[in-house]
Amino acid sequence: MSMGHGGGARGDLRAAYDRGETVCVIGAGASGLLATKNLTEHGYGVDCYDRETGIGGAWNWRHDRSPVYDSAHLISSKAATQFPDFPMPDTWPDFPRHSQVLSYLERYADHFDLRRHIWFGTEVVRVEPVAQGRWDVTTRSTGGVTERTHRYSAVVVANGHNWSPKLPSYEGMDSYSGEVIHASAFKDPATLRGRRVLVVGAGNTGCDIAVEAAQRAATCWHSRRRGYWFVPKYLTGRPVDQVNELVLAARLPPRVRQWLFQRVLKLAVGDLRRFGLPAPDHKVYETHPIVNSQLIYYLGHGRVTPVPDVARFDRHAVELVDGSRIEPDLVVLATGYLPQFEFVDPDLLGVDEQGRPRLHLQMFSPRHPSLAVAGMLQPDAGLFPLVHWQTVAFARWLRMREVDPDRAAAAVARFSPPGRRWHDARTKDTSRHWFETSRISYLRALQRLLDELEPSR
Repeated sequence: MSMGHGGGARGDLRAAYDRGETVCVIGAGASGLLATKNLTEHGYGVDCYDRETGIGGAWNWRHDRSPVYDSAHLISSKAATQFPDFPMPDTWPDFPRHSQVLSYLERYADHFDLRRHIWFGTEVVRVEPVAQGRWDVTTRSTGGVTERTHRYSAVVVANGHNWSPKLPSYEGMDSYSGEVIHASAFKDPATLRGRRVLVVGAGNTGCDIAVEAAQRAATCWHSRRRGYWFVPKYLTGRPVDQVNELVLAARLPPRVRQWLFQRVLKLAVGDLRRFGLPAPDHKVYETHPIVNSQLIYYLGHGRVTPVPDVARFDRHAVELVDGSRIEPDLVVLATGYLPQFEFVDPDLLGVDEQGRPRLHLQMFSPRHPSLAVAGMLQPDAGLFPLVHWQTVAFARWLRMREVDPDRAAAAVARFSPPGRRWHDARTKDTSRHWFETSRISYLRALQRLLDELEPSR
C-alpha cells in the first residue's frame, strides 16, 4: 500500500492500494471489453469496473443508461461492425438485432476469458493523476458508501458517450399536459399504440422511432430542424456501408466522392421535397448519415407527417415555427446526447467551454497520455474495429513508454493539435457532429501511430 502524494494532483492522505503496472478500464461495454482484451494480450493486468451487473454497456437494454429499445438493430452492417479477430456468425443477418449484438459481446468476453478482470456493481467516482504518470482511481459499490482507492499505471475511459441526454429547453414545456420523454427513456414500441406522437429530431434514432410510431400510433408527426440526406440500408443489393467502402478504396478526392454519392442518392431516393421534407442544406458527408429505408415509405403512405421545428409549448398544444399547432399526447425528444465523464477533471480531457473533449487522435489526454478514452467516435461505418485498433495502439504505447518514454511522448504529440477533426468533409459545427470520423482516414492515422510504436531495430 502507498499513500497519495504530490505530482500536482493529490494533496490528501487517502490510502491508495498500489496495483503496480495494472491498468484500470472504466466500463464493460464493447469498448471496455476491447480495451481489456488487448491490454491483457500485451501482458498487462487489468481491473475493469462497471456500475451494472453484466457486460454490454449500451447494448444491454436492461441497463439504466442504455439508449437501446426493443426493436433496435445495428445501423452499420455486420461486416463493417464485427471485431477483426472475432467475426459474427455467417448465419446472422446483415443488420443484427440488439439482442444478437449483446450475445456477441458475451461470447467475445467468454472466448477471451475477460469476465475474471471485471468488477461488476462497482462505479468509479474519481480518477486523479499522481506522480510518474500514474493514476489513483476511487471506486465504491453501486448504492454503497464505502470508497476504495487503487493506484494504476494507466486508465482507459470506456463509459460511452451516448447515455447523458441532451435536452432542449422550450418555452412552456414544463406546464405541458401531455407526456414528454427523451429518446433514452423509450424502450418498448408497444407504448406508442393508439397515441398521438410527436417525434422531435431527425437523427437516426428520431427517424427509427418515427417509423415505429407509423406502425402503431394513431398519428405521428416528425419534427426536424433542417433537411438531411437519407441513405437506404441497401444499394445494388449490398449494405450501403460496404458499397461506400468500395468507393473509399478507390481513393477518390473527397469532393468527387461527395458529387458521386449525391448523384447516387438522388437516383435511389429521389427529391425529398416530394414527401414534404426540406431539401438538405449541406453536402453529403457534412452531417452524420441518416441510414433508413423505411421513413420515406411511411411518409409516402401518409403514416408520418413531416413538420418543422418546435417553437414553444402551451398547456395542451405544441406550436411550430411556421405558426401551426398540433396536439400530441406523447412527445419523444430524440435530441441526442452529450459526453459526460463525471469522475474526471474536465481539464484532463481538454474539455472546452462548449463541453467538447479535445484529445490527441481522439483518444489520448492532452496533458497525461496515460489516460485514454476509447470509443469516443462517430464513424461513417462500424465502430468496433476502430476501437479495437485504438486499444491495440494504447497498449503498444504503454510498452513504448516503459522502454523509451521520450519517443512515446513524441509519437502522441505528432497528432496535434488535440481536437483535430478526423473527417474528410467539413461537418456541421454542432455537438451531434463533434466526433464525426471518416473510418478509412482514422484507421490510416492509427496505422501511422502503430508504425511509430514499433520497437527500434
